[in-house]
Amino acid sequence: MTETQSIIEAYRRATSENVRTALATVVRVEGSAYRRPGARMLVTEDGRTTGVVSGGCLEGDVRERAARVMQTGRPTLVKYDTTTDDDVVWGLGLGCNGIVRVLIEPAGEPVRDLVQFLEACSKSQRRAAFATVIRSEQITEVALGTRVFLYPDGRAKADAGAPEYATTQRIIADLHTAVRSGVSSVAQYGSDGTLEVLIEVVEPAVALVIFGAGADAVPLVRIARRLGWHATVVDTHARSRSLARFANADAVILCRPEEVSAHVTITPSTAAVLMTHNYFHDLEVLNVLLHQPIRYLGCLGPKRRTERLLSEVPGGPVALEKLSFGALHAPVGMDIGAETPSEIAVSIAAEILAVLRGRFGGPLHRRHGSIHGHAASLDATFSAPVADLSSFASIACQGAGA
Repeated sequence: MTETQSIIEAYRRATSENVRTALATVVRVEGSAYRRPGARMLVTEDGRTTGVVSGGCLEGDVRERAARVMQTGRPTLVKYDTTTDDDVVWGLGLGCNGIVRVLIEPAGEPVRDLVQFLEACSKSQRRAAFATVIRSEQITEVALGTRVFLYPDGRAKADAGAPEYATTQRIIADLHTAVRSGVSSVAQYGSDGTLEVLIEVVEPAVALVIFGAGADAVPLVRIARRLGWHATVVDTHARSRSLARFANADAVILCRPEEVSAHVTITPSTAAVLMTHNYFHDLEVLNVLLHQPIRYLGCLGPKRRTERLLSEVPGGPVALEKLSFGALHAPVGMDIGAETPSEIAVSIAAEILAVLRGRFGGPLHRRHGSIHGHAASLDATFSAPVADLSSFASIACQGAGA
């Protein structure tokens, strides 16, 4: 379950129990901080919290301010300056060297609308975005926390009290841009920039399809579910006992390898892992996956085994050329010395996450520059080389008689 899903559940539970809540959201960060914009924490009137907005340094103060917000019913924007060397500021000596702004709002209609929006996003495999007003100087009619939503299906909806029509249309246009780029940002509107909003992109849950229902698939499903991914297990032996074995998966599909294309949906954002432990099953499934617009394809087993598979896949060279660059990962997983099924599952999940975030997955102490940021705009990388897939293409061509 993701942090957002936990917050939604906590909000629904508190609402059903008539317990007042407040929502704290990191809306802007300058310099270094533990969490980035979009991090949230729900606070109940009895002091319970769900989610975090820092590494534990700010939560106590945010909780106290949230209690006051619940009493007044008015949202507030709090600035935390952790750049000071004076330990008595927070009594903790944060040392993060950054400025964090947190929006704290009572759980009224705006928060309810946000929760409904996030729930709709959680049920979709399409990206969405929304804008939150975090500053509105000299625009008194636009309250802090006012939002404009762009749903996964393309519908736009604005809170009551949203900015004037022309400004709202500009915000909606920027939301469409954010959906296309996948990049969140802070934007200013008005001739003097008096209206400031956080434009936040909401990514769909990672769709992980595991081809194979062996014992080593169990911990991978478990990790995927903990991360909030949508995990589908495909048992190419079509064994009914797999339904009980993977009861915690989002879906279990029982079908023969030759039936995969008819029963399994693959999208450009899908991550798939091939681990049937049957060479001919892998060959049949790989033949399907290589012709799909897949984001990540990991093959369990030695590199030489995958090379042989590619050499025997019909139309292998053409299919491999059409596959997205960097989508094929064989052997699957990060090089962390994994031995046990659980360790291997960790290495696989870590590699999938790194690929989806546009990272190489090396140790952070070897990274140059910020550890945060959007992959599309990062120029700071590890010194580790990018995986060379030329040998796969070469083997595939040889197998086809090229």
